[in-house]
Amino acid sequence: MSASDAKLAIIRKLLAQAEDAAASPAEAETFTAKAAELMARYGVDAAMLADGDETADAIADRVIRLDPPYALDKIGLLSGVARALGLQVVQRTGSGARGKEISALLFGYSSDIERAEILFTSLLVQAARGLAAAEVPGRENKAAYRRAWLAGFSVTVHRRLADAEQRARTEAAATTSATGRRAEVVLADRQRVVEQRFAEAFPRLPTAARRVLSGSGHGDGVAAGHRADLGGTALKSRRRALRS
Repeated sequence: MSASDAKLAIIRKLLAQAEDAAASPAEAETFTAKAAELMARYGVDAAMLADGDETADAIADRVIRLDPPYALDKIGLLSGVARALGLQVVQRTGSGARGKEISALLFGYSSDIERAEILFTSLLVQAARGLAAAEVPGRENKAAYRRAWLAGFSVTVHRRLADAEQRARTEAAATTSATGRRAEVVLADRQRVVEQRFAEAFPRLPTAARRVLSGSGHGDGVAAGHRADLGGTALKSRRRALRS
């Protein structure tokens, strides 16, 4: 097992403990906080190890299909996770055997795409559980409430991940890579490269229209986002999430 695989295995183990129904809320929060911290550090470590070697962590893209129901709302969650980790996201809409199909293209460094997929997979499962437990007000449209709930959940998760990423960058700012460059310089260059390559690959990308949500579930989704486990278990299938 490589050092990178070993780190991810530790993160998954912590998060499995956080998701264990036998864990107390305090224990789950401890596991969650540690997992989020380690995931952010893993991203910094991958960047530093790859500095000076473009083949070690290359720019890539990956398409993730978003299954119904609430496919557009899942895009919001995925985008929040991906952008917090330094990725760019392109929403794609097409037609298939089942009608309208929605997917997202993640663009950035391979290690960050891997991190985003692990997080997104877990957060879909957690969102499904949260929605199942949420009480929709008596006369409110269930779908409208759930869309607003997911929006609140997504924006809160994005902020928490962005904060964890920033803390990891700040703590590592003075360290140097094998090429002698400081972490703050390496990480800034990586972000610049992603933005430049993305602009070259998608020079005329239109801006998606802003969605207007009417449901009252935003606050409940925000609260669930604060409780969310930010590491996840990659073995759980995102295709099963949010089907109810």
